[in-house]
Amino acid sequence: MSINKLNPVLAPTYENFPKGRIISLIVLRTTHSETIFRTEGSGEPMCSEFVPAGLEDKKTIVQRLVMTKRKQVAPERRKGREFLRAHELLYTSPKEGALCSLNTNAPCEMCVDCFLYGFAAGGGGAQKSRVWTEDAFSILTAGQTVGDRTINAIYENGTMRDENGKASTALNTSEYIKPGVHFLDVVTLKDVTADELRYVIGNILLTSRYGAVSSRVGRMENQILGVFGSIAELPSSLELVQATYDALPKPLEHPFDTDDLSAAVKQVIATWTNKRGVSMQLSEEELTSLIEDVDLHWSEAKRDDFLKRLNKSYQPFRQPPAEKKAKAKVKRHL
Repeated sequence: MSINKLNPVLAPTYENFPKGRIISLIVLRTTHSETIFRTEGSGEPMCSEFVPAGLEDKKTIVQRLVMTKRKQVAPERRKGREFLRAHELLYTSPKEGALCSLNTNAPCEMCVDCFLYGFAAGGGGAQKSRVWTEDAFSILTAGQTVGDRTINAIYENGTMRDENGKASTALNTSEYIKPGVHFLDVVTLKDVTADELRYVIGNILLTSRYGAVSSRVGRMENQILGVFGSIAELPSSLELVQATYDALPKPLEHPFDTDDLSAAVKQVIATWTNKRGVSMQLSEEELTSLIEDVDLHWSEAKRDDFLKRLNKSYQPFRQPPAEKKAKAKVKRHL
């Protein structure tokens, strides 16, 4: 199994302290519908940054779309938590007396999500995330990949006028990212176990909605194009996008062929084993085997055993927050 090749950079069990084992995933994210990466209802323009076009072509400055860190991680965490909830693997928060939930300032501090993606409880404990992300950038420019859509809200009679003949004022123009836009991303995993790796990859591959108004738009497909083992981080997502831009034939136009882009990305990352601290890259066959292994563990037949085994792995380190505080008070009085 290809996952065995990663053993030197996989933790045998969860540990409280880091030991410099890093696994990096090269992720290609492609929009399959209109997508919105900005705060819903804020009226702000789409998230973008002005950056050099390439590593070689540094003088050309372009405006690239940005898929921010939280826009990536939050949907993927929620996807994983759906299954934890379905398999009754979320714990009750002692602070609120409610089931562990995101953005409530009262995490349970004991579930798979808390141990892996981290938490910060106001006035309580904290766990640093071991899933490190950064902004993902589009290959093409914002000007090529953003469109405008005029939207309206009609009355129940199917027109823009109510029963008294008054015209609706619910008319608005909104920006959106076009279907077929590609974002490249480097996801860094710190000191994860084999099952934690399967959990994170499963969350990435199973998540299909991102951004604002995700009940109507925001369909995306995620593909993992490379997996590395190292003791140091790989080049950044921006560097990956810039190097890929340099490797692609010009001019670049939307829509851009995904297969051509994937080939260019693989050409770029093939040289990364020469980077400082990088010890291994999975081959195409090994990567395929790893994805098959992940799919097997997330299958209907295996998912319950897999999630419960992962959940059980934290038991020696699991301690209710109230008990932690009690022990801390005892130490202060000694």
